[in-house]
Amino acid sequence: MRLKDLARICRSKNAGPFLVTLDVVFDDPALYERVNRSGVLGAALVARLYGVDESSVLFTAYDAGLAFKATLPRLVGSGDLGDTDVYGCQQHAPLLDVEFDLA
Repeated sequence: MRLKDLARICRSKNAGPFLVTLDVVFDDPALYERVNRSGVLGAALVARLYGVDESSVLFTAYDAGLAFKATLPRLVGSGDLGDTDVYGCQQHAPLLDVEFDLA
């Protein structure tokens, strides 16, 4: 299944002009735990999808909130020449089609 079919919320936003934050939130604790145990969602995946170095991705699983958060550098600063998403609110799109085999 794809992440967009599993998570209740998948969103992004600026974390300042040079960083973007990705949030993935679940409403089912068992499903969250299965995704977490799969090991698919992590800093390595985010780095690969967004073309940044893995060491620059701050990735956190927040069990109490059934959520994952990743903060990574923007390739173009917010509002700089060439920026196509000033608010960072469309940066979650590459995560939506990530596949999980939870069988």
